[in-house]
Amino acid sequence: MRRVIVAIMLLSFGLFTQAQEVKSLPQITVSGEGKMKVAPDYAVISFGVETQGKEAAAVKKTNDATVDDVLRFLKKFGIASNDMQTIGVHLGRIYTGEKNKFNYQAIQNLQVTLRDLKQYDALVMGLVDQGINTISGVEFKATKIEEYKTQVRKLATQDALKRAQDYTSPLQQKVGKAHQISETGSMLYPTLQRAEDFFAKEADAMPQQTLAIGEIEITAQVTISFILE
Repeated sequence: MRRVIVAIMLLSFGLFTQAQEVKSLPQITVSGEGKMKVAPDYAVISFGVETQGKEAAAVKKTNDATVDDVLRFLKKFGIASNDMQTIGVHLGRIYTGEKNKFNYQAIQNLQVTLRDLKQYDALVMGLVDQGINTISGVEFKATKIEEYKTQVRKLATQDALKRAQDYTSPLQQKVGKAHQISETGSMLYPTLQRAEDFFAKEADAMPQQTLAIGEIEITAQVTISFILE
């Protein structure tokens, strides 16, 4: 039993010594950043149909009929079934301000993925003609976003290595293998482009091009500890 205990103690001591040796190695810890901008190639449009009236059944029926027209239009427009989705349904009372008097309100919110951004104006105007009365947002996205993320991470790693070399070169030291790597930042996307009050304008008064696509900025931050040689 004593021999076993001694063996365990020696093993533990050896592991502790190795851990101390690793910790005592000269290191340099730096942060790197990768960044790139890409043009979006599709958009997710959020919109809704709102109906009000004095009778709940009539309000719901009218709202459902409008949404049915919208869905038929989307299919005719060429939007695939898996690119359209209902994201919210509401039916409730709205008090008028007078005692015990209220109306009913029905709301259905939908999302559509538009694969061809050149069709944005035609799609939105068509939706308006079918009876939608709110657009809550437009989110621009890129199909190859995962590939771009990989490229940005590589840029961040290269930036960290370059920074480490900048610090060690005047000291006549070399940067060795990476000892520890951690991603310290997340990817960034453009803010939603709001389209509220869209319906307050006359269609004839609207400019021919109403969409500012912009760019998607993707960034990554990484912190790396290198062994110094």
